[in-house]
Amino acid sequence: MSSFAHVEVSPPDALFNLSALYKQDPYPDKVDLGIGAYRTEEGQPWVLPVVRTIEAQMASDPMLDHEYLPILGLRAFRDAATRLLFGADSPAITKNRVCSVQTVSGTGALRLGFDFLFSKYHVKTVYISSPTWGNHTAILKQVGYKDVRQYAYYKEDTRGLDIEGMLRGLEASPDGAIVLLHACAHNPTGVDPTKDEWRRILAVVKEKKLFPFFDCAYQGFASGDVDEDAWCVRQCVKEGGELFVAQSFSKNFGLYNERVGQLCLVLSSVSCVAPVLSQLEVLSRRMWSNPPNHGVRIVTIALNNPSLYQDWLDNLGCMVERIKTMRMELYKLLKAKGTPGSWEHIVKQIGMFTFTGLTRAQCEYLQTKCHIYLLDNGRISMSGLNHKNLEYVAQSMYNAITTVT
Repeated sequence: MSSFAHVEVSPPDALFNLSALYKQDPYPDKVDLGIGAYRTEEGQPWVLPVVRTIEAQMASDPMLDHEYLPILGLRAFRDAATRLLFGADSPAITKNRVCSVQTVSGTGALRLGFDFLFSKYHVKTVYISSPTWGNHTAILKQVGYKDVRQYAYYKEDTRGLDIEGMLRGLEASPDGAIVLLHACAHNPTGVDPTKDEWRRILAVVKEKKLFPFFDCAYQGFASGDVDEDAWCVRQCVKEGGELFVAQSFSKNFGLYNERVGQLCLVLSSVSCVAPVLSQLEVLSRRMWSNPPNHGVRIVTIALNNPSLYQDWLDNLGCMVERIKTMRMELYKLLKAKGTPGSWEHIVKQIGMFTFTGLTRAQCEYLQTKCHIYLLDNGRISMSGLNHKNLEYVAQSMYNAITTVT
């Protein structure tokens, strides 16, 4: 008998299983609103033109090789990505209180950061938003956290932020607890706090001496403005204290399979930087030994070349504007059809996703009857919409809402 006869089959990942079901479906008018990856008006993946340009340059550069990077990653990338996140004039940068480690995208940054905190930080309580990205809970469990609590975030009746509930939850937390915050384009809801709301949140963080860990997966992809999307992180630095940030370039560069990211830390004392960085280096060595090279060089070149940087911002703007257009068009169609309910949240929410408010049964109807693939919590990826399928999706949503309770 096998030593592994006792091993049970794990349930498939909901998102990637949904994508597989979509690909297997022979229906000609099927629609994929599940996966969080940008699609063009033609429904195709888009390699950013600036990425094409840089890859062509890299291919003709005889000096590039495939040697190992340092364990901490490519220094030019880490410095450029840190400036993008905090701003070049950030007091944390100018006072040398920032350090960073290149990671296997944002997921790797979360895992590395929480592994470090679990072994070196004195409080073992973590607060996450309700709802949040499913992998947050899984990562915390895998690291070993037992006390993972939720703070209120999404308000069903307004389909917006439950700011009062969120503040109550954080105010009731034990001093020093870790709080995981979405920097922008909250996944899955697309609901972000306003600046005034962020000030109130950060005031509680400061009062309760909470340890903020930001997940920044969509800088520039939410509003189209990289500075605007980093506002809450920069404000947190101004408020003082220490923080971690998991930074990803999968969405804003379209480099989904290149796994480009880093873990950024702002520490209160310069003297702590070297010891902390040395421990993160040890953890990184044990996890992935060395980080990947190709995608990180693309991002590094773009962030350090003024002309290519502007090209990237322009490409980013194209993606953001198309998603905003799809939001408005879907909203108009649902209103024109007299679809029951209020649909203003579609245009108020931000980023790649919309939390539609559809019930689990209505989502099942859309998938089984209409071949429209979305998560059963009602989250849809707005870039899966285009002018060829908008009418079909809107009509199907109307049918689901009016026939399925």
